[in-house]
Order: sequence, then C-alpha cells, then structure tokens
Amino acid sequence: MPEMPPKLAEIVDELASAPRDVVLEMLLEFSDAVPPLPPSVDREGMEQVPECQTAFFLRAFVGPDRVVTVHFDAPPEAPTTRAFAGILAEGLAGATAEEVLAVPDDLYVRMGLSEVISPLRVRGGNAILARLKRQVAAAA
Repeated sequence: MPEMPPKLAEIVDELASAPRDVVLEMLLEFSDAVPPLPPSVDREGMEQVPECQTAFFLRAFVGPDRVVTVHFDAPPEAPTTRAFAGILAEGLAGATAEEVLAVPDDLYVRMGLSEVISPLRVRGGNAILARLKRQVAAAA
C-alpha cells in the first residue's frame, strides 16, 4: 500500500508540531506559494468546490508516468483556502496517482489545522482533498 508522499508527510509533521501562532504564519506562507495557473489551464476546464466559502477551482491531471499534476485557482482574499492549496501543491509535487490516493482523508486533523481554523474552512479543505482524489482516481 503506498504511503502519503514524503514531502506532504514532512509538511504535516511541521504543522502538527508547531505552536498555534507559528501555524498561522506558516499558513500565510503557503497561501503565497500557490502557483498561478499556466496558460494551458483556465477555469473553464476546472472543477469548482462549492463547499468552500470562496470561489475555489481545481484540476488534476495524471500523466503516462502516473505522476499527478494539480492546478488550483483561489482568490488572494481567501488565505486559508489558498494555504491548503499551497500545502497540497508543494506536498504533492512529483507524487504518483497511488501516493495521492493514499493521502489520509483526515489530513486537516493530522496537521492540527482543525484547532486553528473554523469548522466551515475545515469542511472546505476536506472537500478539496476529496474532489482532488476523485479526479485522480478517475484519470488513473
């Protein structure tokens, strides 16, 4: 059984062990780290995540080598949602479909984020991960 990608596991451990005030700073850094959409991807071909309080879109591609490429689109005024996208973008970079599908569904809890952000945002983050995994499973 594949495990969570090592980079994502490292991020999870860092967030889980950090003091609350440091976690909030880390989230802002991840929010700023979300790459812009490449010209080949636009919102038209992305899936909206309606559980998010803000307009959030994602699209996952699985290459012939089974490596997953993920694109996120979230407005800058939604730093918490963008932070989760940044965590996934960094943590899943270079991951295979099997590794992405092995990401635990309780990722927010494992990172300790359910203690620092609202339940509505946790629900949105869980929905992002569920949709991402569904897209990867369908493409794989």
